[in-house]
Amino acid sequence: MKPIRLIHGFMTVGFWTLASRVLGFVREILLLSYLGPGPVMDAFVAAFRLPNMFRRFFAEGAFNAAFVPMYSKKYEADENPDGFTSDAFSWLALIVLGLTALAMIFMPALVWATAKGFAGGERFDLTVGYGRIVFPYIIFMSLAALFSGVLNARGHFAAAAAAPVLLNIMVIPALVIGSWLGGDVIYWLLWTIPAAGVAQLALVWFAAYRAGARISLRMPRPTPDMMKMVRVAVPAALASGVMQINLVVGQIVASANEGAVSWLYAADRLYQLPLGVIGIAVGIVLLPDLSRRLKADDTAGAKNAFSRATEFAMLLTIPCAVAFFVVPLPIVSVLFERGQTGPDDSAAIAVALAIYAIGLPAFVLQKLLQPLFFARSDTKSPFRYACWAMVINAALAFGLAPFLEWLAPAVAATVAAWVMIAQLAWGARRFGDTAKFDARLRKRLWRIVASSVVMGAALFALWITLIPWLGTGGWRYVALAVLVTSGALVYFVTARLTGAFSMAELRQSARRKG
Repeated sequence: MKPIRLIHGFMTVGFWTLASRVLGFVREILLLSYLGPGPVMDAFVAAFRLPNMFRRFFAEGAFNAAFVPMYSKKYEADENPDGFTSDAFSWLALIVLGLTALAMIFMPALVWATAKGFAGGERFDLTVGYGRIVFPYIIFMSLAALFSGVLNARGHFAAAAAAPVLLNIMVIPALVIGSWLGGDVIYWLLWTIPAAGVAQLALVWFAAYRAGARISLRMPRPTPDMMKMVRVAVPAALASGVMQINLVVGQIVASANEGAVSWLYAADRLYQLPLGVIGIAVGIVLLPDLSRRLKADDTAGAKNAFSRATEFAMLLTIPCAVAFFVVPLPIVSVLFERGQTGPDDSAAIAVALAIYAIGLPAFVLQKLLQPLFFARSDTKSPFRYACWAMVINAALAFGLAPFLEWLAPAVAATVAAWVMIAQLAWGARRFGDTAKFDARLRKRLWRIVASSVVMGAALFALWITLIPWLGTGGWRYVALAVLVTSGALVYFVTARLTGAFSMAELRQSARRKG
């Protein structure tokens, strides 16, 4: 994959991920307005986290880390990729169906293990009931992840990136209709989630068929390829499990304070926008490209792909982190403060967002550094690093809880993310020149940082000026638009003047057809 096509892949995935995250914002705005931080929303967040936690554990973590590099190499060498995929599909379907059955039976134990602070109260019973409705979502999303991996390895990024948008396209009308009809909005939301999973699976299955993949369900059998994939997947599953344990630790600590789970969730949704659009999009495109290049012994091409991916990601991530750190309150209050969400909720969410902002570059860099290991079928090293990060996260979350209460998980997650980056960077040294930033990236990185600092100063000054309008009815939307637009303009003008990016390269990438 040529560098320009690689960047075009980032932009394609980024566009659809941005659409999903923007619609996700609309969904969260409606949720916070109709429900507000409290028992019902806390219960929904904890319940919906269960299928998402296991989805990341199996599908986006272990499965992708093992399947995508193997499929990419088989597709490149024309070594019966469809047969390999059919076997993987059959085994994955069996596993997630069994997992779902167990979860439905032992849902109270799952809720107790992941939100201990709910025990003995209204939130516990609500979470158990909600969890049994939404957990089957994991079946459809795990299988959709397989078809998405096939599409990404074949260079067809649009359908796989567009699939998550369907969730929000279906949920938003469900929330509005439920509210309009005067019913219980939460149940409109809950039942729409598994229905959206069916639609997402149908979309990527059809897209993979059109792309030429012929995948069928068959009796699972222990072929040599499947055994090899399991050997690679198990450490990746453990590594992904470690990351999910970090989330659970945070939820356990936050669940002791009513509303805190919702506050952290809202802050998480905001910083997940750049993480999803930039970090995940770049990681999705980078892994199969690195796998192909390493298969072809193209070391120089692999280094260039890694450096261009990092450059593109940091160009957008660092200014986002600075903006979230400098002006979190106007962003949160304008987006979320209405209906059942008040000023105190906005202040709490804003503090959490500022803390997460410090770790945002680290969260994105993880998506860039891990493919260096996964492309070589090395999932054990990231697992070891994740274990150390988990220990640090748990120690800080529980250790700081008596002093910082529900904010402790945000501080712990941020510190643990940077510890993970330090370990990944140190471990990647053995990959030689491939894992090193090239001269162009080293030259541009400090200019990106400098431009972001200038933007941060401008944002702070403009925020002070706009405070009267940011707190006034309909004018607050205009004021936030002015704040965001001005900050973006200052950043890109400064970045252009300092040479942090090239307009010619961006125009060339935008013109490139997928």
